[in-house]
Order: sequence, then structure tokens, then C-alpha cells
Amino acid sequence: MYYRFVKISVMLFSALLLFGFSPANDRTVDDFSLKNVNGKFVSLKDYSRAKGFIIVFTCNHCPYAKQYPPRLNELNKKYNRLGVPVIAISSADTVNYEEDSYAKMVAKAKNEHFNFPYLFDAQQTVAKYFAAKKTPHAFVIWKENGKWTVKYSGAIDDNALHADLVKSHYVADAVDALLNGKEVATKETRSIGCQINFRK
Repeated sequence: MYYRFVKISVMLFSALLLFGFSPANDRTVDDFSLKNVNGKFVSLKDYSRAKGFIIVFTCNHCPYAKQYPPRLNELNKKYNRLGVPVIAISSADTVNYEEDSYAKMVAKAKNEHFNFPYLFDAQQTVAKYFAAKKTPHAFVIWKENGKWTVKYSGAIDDNALHADLVKSHYVADAVDALLNGKEVATKETRSIGCQINFRK
């Protein structure tokens, strides 16, 4: 009976990760290494002075994700110098979405003047590990006791399609709070965008 309970629990946890239900915030996450659009691999450890990171799972094809590069540029311009850089990751299924190929990621980053790394999660392992749901899905992680702790998960702001109508800047508010030594008021929101489809 105990073995059956443990087996079912493991299966349920695996399903949660696979289908994108995010575990509670304040969990720790490990480093990863993914290929950037400049051909080099990027890891969190490359940023020795980073206090935290804004990690955004995004892609090329999603109409919602297409609205955010200028906003991500602004976030990176503001917070990178304060020790909180932006890292964007594409974990899209390139079999079903040719627009999300590595070559087209390179072209998009160049054409839209990305000032942040745009990493290719070819095997979708990092998106599964973070339990990213949609594009875009943002995570603010912070260094605590030598470990990276998730402090915010969800939407970048409250208006994906109209930047000029944004009222709540969830990611920016979370980073501002952390930089000032305060608790994040809104730790989780629902990410709005295209579902990340994981290959079997």
C-alpha cells in the first residue's frame, strides 16, 4: 500500500512538471547552460555579480510574446546595471513551429535589437524544470544563502497586447522590492500567452 502511494505521488509530481503547474515560490533552482543566439553558451554562474535574474520563457511565433521584446529591452537596460539581468529562453516545439528554429531566433534577436541573451532550450528541459506554462512566462530569482530562489512567477505585466495600457508591472515591482530588501507583494500571477507544448 505504501509503495503504491509513493508511486502515485511521484507520477502526480511528474505530471505537474510536464503540464506546467508551477510549484510554490521560494523554491530553489539550479543553474543551467543553454546556447545563446551569438553561438556561445550561457549559465547563471557567468554573472558573478548578479543579485538575481529576470528569466523569461518566450518564443518567436506567439502573438503575445511578439509584443514583449521592447519591454524586455527596457527591463534589461534598467536592471542589468543593478545586478539583475534579463535572460530570455525559447523552449518552443520547433517540430510544430518552424518559426522557433535556432536560425530564426538569431535573426529575430538581430532584427529587433535584443540587448539580452536569447537562449535555445532545444530539449525543453529548462522549461520543464522551471514549470514554465506559456509564452511569455517570467520568473524573478534571487540569490539567498548562495542559492537561487524563485521570488516571482507569472506574467511580466497586466497587459500583453497594449504596453501603453499597462497598470501593474509585476516583474519590475518584484525586482524593486527585492533590491530594497522587501518582500515581494505579488509572488505569483497567471501567465498569459501561448501554451508551451512539450514533446513526448
